[in-house]
Amino acid sequence: MALFKKRPAGKPGEWYYCLKHGTVEEGPQCRAADRFGPYATREEAAHAMETAREREEEWRQDPRWNDGERGGGAGGEG
Repeated sequence: MALFKKRPAGKPGEWYYCLKHGTVEEGPQCRAADRFGPYATREEAAHAMETAREREEEWRQDPRWNDGERGGGAGGEG
């Protein structure tokens, strides 16, 4: 018998976007590595992928993260 049961982190009332299932979940349903969040509302969680794409584009354009190479990426590939 295990002394400690592993439970996903989080609690009801927090909203997550599950990357594995492509669904919005309330509270901990899938493991943390498979989800984005927590979000304050179901609506925010539903737009998680769009938000991630927007942030990625902002980071690509940010000179603090851009080494000046087009198509950059780790190791200057591209």
